[in-house]
Amino acid sequence: MPVPKPHHLIYGTLVDYLTGVELTDTDDERIRQDLNRMMVEEKKYPRETLAPRLRIETLFSHCFVISTIELTVSLDARPFMILRYGPGSLVSRERAAVAAARVLISSHCIPLAVVTNGIDAELLDTLTGKVLGCGLSSIPDYVAARGIVAGLEFRPPPTGLKRERELRILNAFDVERCCL
Repeated sequence: MPVPKPHHLIYGTLVDYLTGVELTDTDDERIRQDLNRMMVEEKKYPRETLAPRLRIETLFSHCFVISTIELTVSLDARPFMILRYGPGSLVSRERAAVAAARVLISSHCIPLAVVTNGIDAELLDTLTGKVLGCGLSSIPDYVAARGIVAGLEFRPPPTGLKRERELRILNAFDVERCCL
């Protein structure tokens, strides 16, 4: 039986920009680190407002999936935006990002989500799923976020069947399929 080949080049290890934790060094991880650096150095978010690598675990139809949220951004200890990274097309990642923002935490739906491939980005309203802005410049900086948060709706998270539907969406979109 053929042994699957890894689909990521591994360069060794690197140190996480936000936490100092040693991570596997891949092309994707380098882009994630660039996004972390951008949020701190360009967008001026204090490090303590950024929570990296939060996870949502799902199991449907014998398929276990771990969905990773690259960054969860908070103001006054209240998460208001997530960033999800993935190479390639942004439009194909919108629905999974909205689902993740709706179920990630138990206190409320996170009202904003960003999907990015490291070059381009879309800012999404997680209530409607609509694109609010395009480009990395559409990600609000810390000062702008302070003004935006007051106007956001922090709805209760979905429960029951609605929550299950969002989790199923994450499971279907985030399953890793790899060639041999």
